[in-house]
Amino acid sequence: MSLFELRGELDKRTKLILEIAGIALILLIWFVLAFFLSEERISVLDDDEIVVEIVDDTYTESDSMLVEHMDQLMIEESETLAAYGLKKERIYPILPSPVHVIKSFKELHFEDYLVVNTGKSIWLNFLGYLLAIAVSIPIGFALGLIPFFRGLFNRTFDAFRFIPLTAVTGIFIMWFGFDNQMKVAFLAFGIIVYLVPVVVQRIDEVQSVYLRTVFTLGANSWQTIKTVYWPSVLSRLFDDIRVLTAISWTYITIAELLNKSGGIGELIWLARRQSRMDKAFAVLVIIVLIGIFQDKLFFWLDKKLFPHKHMNKGKKH
Repeated sequence: MSLFELRGELDKRTKLILEIAGIALILLIWFVLAFFLSEERISVLDDDEIVVEIVDDTYTESDSMLVEHMDQLMIEESETLAAYGLKKERIYPILPSPVHVIKSFKELHFEDYLVVNTGKSIWLNFLGYLLAIAVSIPIGFALGLIPFFRGLFNRTFDAFRFIPLTAVTGIFIMWFGFDNQMKVAFLAFGIIVYLVPVVVQRIDEVQSVYLRTVFTLGANSWQTIKTVYWPSVLSRLFDDIRVLTAISWTYITIAELLNKSGGIGELIWLARRQSRMDKAFAVLVIIVLIGIFQDKLFFWLDKKLFPHKHMNKGKKH
């Protein structure tokens, strides 16, 4: 099979090879960009304090004799620089090197309590998502199945999607304070405004042939909801919930930046305050890894809860 066939399917071995090659290519591009965006710095150390620092051929004067010979020192080898008490290093003010990002994990773990803060964010994310699902499904079914409620509130909930969530953080602080209760409520609200219209859409997508079948069998409204709408909507909605988990990390990070009481958001704020791009990128890597794990977990649950969705896929392979 050609690798460029329209809508072609890859076998597992080829897919794995391409995935590894893609990761390697991204890392290579990252290395190259980080190097070209980096700068060389020469500094003079005196009792562990920088006396003269040069970045892009600029320096601050502290020793007239040293400044007179600075042009020569810029082209000296590292051994010669050491004789003058100088240190030559490469800095990454814009894009950190992958090596520096990996090294920063040690500091994040031992000094910034990476595991504890990550666990706190995961727990808040989980609580916010449970609350959002518990609220969105009943409201979505009411709007999708009962014309009275759809006429009253459907357009209102559609309009809620256009609310910039960062603009309502002050309102949630006034309502719930700065505690975790506020963060969970803020996260749940950010998911609800997207999830409720999706529930309504999934209800509208239920095929009429199934409805006609249960009506022919004499099913009442509750039996129709139980045997047709509920399983059909829930199986499709599970994919939507899986997609929205990625958005939830944006909201939880915003919430944690408000009072800086721990979590992934505080680690990002701390890295920004310290001008540590490597630590900021390391935290982003952690979020990506958690997202990948969550996606795999949801996919596994989807196969267990709704095996009929994966029967045809299994036959193809």
